[in-house]
Amino acid sequence: MAKVRTVHRCSECGAGFPKWAGRCTVCGEWNSLVEEVEVVAPAARAKGISAAGVAAAGTPAVPIANVDPSAWKAWSTGLSELDRVLGGGLVPGSVTLLGGEPGIGKSTLLLQLLGAVAAQGRRALLITGEESSQQVRLRADRLGALQANLWLAAETSMPVVLAHLAAVRPEVVVIDSIQTMTDPELQSAPGSVTQVRECAHALVRVAKEHGIAVLLVGHVTKDGSLAGPRVLEHVVDTVLSFEGDRHHALRLLRAVKHRFGSTGELGLFEMAEAGLVPVADPSALFLGDRTLGLPGSLVVPAMEGARPLLVEVQALVASTDAVMPRRNVQGLDASRLALLLAVIDRRLSVKLGGYDVFASVVGGVRVTEPAADLPTALALLSSSSDTALPSDLIAIGEVGLGGEVRQVGYCAQRLSEARRLGFTTALVPQSIKDPGISGLTLIRVSSLMDAARHFDLMRTQPRPRKRAPREDNEDSSSVEWS
Repeated sequence: MAKVRTVHRCSECGAGFPKWAGRCTVCGEWNSLVEEVEVVAPAARAKGISAAGVAAAGTPAVPIANVDPSAWKAWSTGLSELDRVLGGGLVPGSVTLLGGEPGIGKSTLLLQLLGAVAAQGRRALLITGEESSQQVRLRADRLGALQANLWLAAETSMPVVLAHLAAVRPEVVVIDSIQTMTDPELQSAPGSVTQVRECAHALVRVAKEHGIAVLLVGHVTKDGSLAGPRVLEHVVDTVLSFEGDRHHALRLLRAVKHRFGSTGELGLFEMAEAGLVPVADPSALFLGDRTLGLPGSLVVPAMEGARPLLVEVQALVASTDAVMPRRNVQGLDASRLALLLAVIDRRLSVKLGGYDVFASVVGGVRVTEPAADLPTALALLSSSSDTALPSDLIAIGEVGLGGEVRQVGYCAQRLSEARRLGFTTALVPQSIKDPGISGLTLIRVSSLMDAARHFDLMRTQPRPRKRAPREDNEDSSSVEWS
């Protein structure tokens, strides 16, 4: 007979404890233990190992060379950028988890996917637990996803969901979202660790047995990580992260985990009136509104996985009367900016400690790799000296604590992409090999000081200095400069 027990389970890692504690001893998270009621099935009697037991257990073991991989060949989703990230498309029997902030476009992306798949003649099923059927129908009409092979059900009960799968027999299924699915046999609330884990296990089992490609929508926490137990990420084959800034139309899709290919690819979409549109040439999009001849601006060829993206780094150094000057960073690593300001102060003797410093990457992209050190530092020096850098110049390189410029990876791909977009000059570390790109001139530098001297950036603009209160007979028009 089944028994009922109370357990305190960690909402981060899924570990269970007999009593509540302030901190999970497995993953180290604070205040993550939640009380749940679980049904414990009676333990099965242990059996000995025998050939008959192996035959009854399921598929027998075979030599790995005899396994036929053709049944797991990926097929295209109809969305080029999604196929790029998935390494060719969806694999039958695979389970994919898509996470992202609310309102970023997860449901829109998956509905477009189902519409494209259904247009290919494949049967698709959408299980929505967060919206009504009428809401999804209106969105499908707007996205052009009304297809005869696309089926829809608004349901949250896992037994009913499995019944829909048996009745429709789809090739691809979307569950939106896994946190809304519940199993009535489990005595816990929807979205709890036990519900999410058991429902995910049930869907994985069905996907493997019947060769159905299953896509799960997952919620994220306030720090951007996937909500629910960590075991949810372990049981699925692929974990996709859908990112972007709500104030920009650009959306980035990347694979955090992928058992059928590389995690180095990046997919880019642009949010438009009719849904998400794949961006074939993102570098041209990022540089489309660039203003030439502007001090504090420089282009960096950043790498997103194995894909080079040319983005504009902007910096603004402004005088201030505040006791604590501001340091505002968007799209860059704030700690790297602090390091660069210290190197500029110590190695170049350019004092920016009394100025407000603003640095950003245009377009809503986040660039945190060390290759952006050199262009960011030059943008800061360009703004402080009010000297515009050449408009056909790009720069790559990591800046060390001694002010030295070090080489970074994928230099040939970065420079090739820059030449494709019309850039003719590249500021690079001294040690990189010549990629032999026609029409691209390399300026090699060994230190940040060499780069600053080459473009005459070793100075700052004068700024007003606060004076003591003036007497009535003083000339109010006089200003003292530092």
